[in-house]
Amino acid sequence: MGNSLKIEEFFLNYKKNTLFIITDKNIYEIYENYLKERFKEFKFHLIVIEPGEQSKTLTVYEKTINELMKKEMKKTDLIIAFGGGVVGDLAGFIAGTIFRGVRFVNIPTTLLSMCDSSIGGKTGIDLTYGKNLLGVYKQPEFVLIDTRYLETLKREEYESAMAEVIKVGLIKSKELIDYLLEEKIDNLKMIQMAVKIKKEIVEEDPYEENKRMLLNFGHTFGHAIESYHNYEIKHGYSVAKGMDLAIKYGIKINKTNKEVEVVLNKLYKKFKLEKFTGDSNKYLSKIKYDKKNKDDDLNFVVIAELGRAKIIKIKEEDLNDLSS
Repeated sequence: MGNSLKIEEFFLNYKKNTLFIITDKNIYEIYENYLKERFKEFKFHLIVIEPGEQSKTLTVYEKTINELMKKEMKKTDLIIAFGGGVVGDLAGFIAGTIFRGVRFVNIPTTLLSMCDSSIGGKTGIDLTYGKNLLGVYKQPEFVLIDTRYLETLKREEYESAMAEVIKVGLIKSKELIDYLLEEKIDNLKMIQMAVKIKKEIVEEDPYEENKRMLLNFGHTFGHAIESYHNYEIKHGYSVAKGMDLAIKYGIKINKTNKEVEVVLNKLYKKFKLEKFTGDSNKYLSKIKYDKKNKDDDLNFVVIAELGRAKIIKIKEEDLNDLSS
């Protein structure tokens, strides 16, 4: 997606500079030759990190910064994030902080990063107390989305990413929900619909002061589940469980139309996503460190009806016994 001529013109500006391409080992194994061929006319360095959420840490951040400095990176050079959400979050955070900010480009290679994390300028790393607690807003020069990268995506990566696509539809687009319910869907059309919605929300509220919080639907419990299980459960699968719990809570307090749960069940069955099972109370201790907390209240997103969400203020204890 995007004007290929303008993209080529952009890169030509860096003929005299150095490109620093940050990726992970899994992506590197697949695309090493492609990257070397794609950027052979430039001076570039490949920085390869371990795959997975464990790379979004202060330790990996510092190690990567030191590697960039050893390779004599300058403020006029360019960082390229080539990979999924973890790569984009870490590379974007580095771009936003090294030399107090350098330019960077985001090239997402997973469905999750194409539809969600690459859009909006949020970057960050995790701390012991929770996910994305340290970060900056850093917009890339552009996001280059090429659905051909999805051809190498593992099945579980695609399935889990569908949780974020469903989320966007639930909060703001019944049209997207209706499309997802169709027998056959086209990846490019689906991504375009999801990106358009997120882009509109982010442009209206870039620093998450109000409306952008809607994009956190399902993430209150989703992030808590991820953190509790040391990120061994994929982000999308965790968000799927979090959305299920959020809808249960919305129905419990008469804020959510019961039709929403019926449709959610259909979508989960179609895209092989699991609803929440177990004891929801054990995750509550992780919620207190949620960055969406304001004073003693938690900004919690509920779905009123398909395509319409709202933010309500609740107490942590209000979320007791949702799985019972």
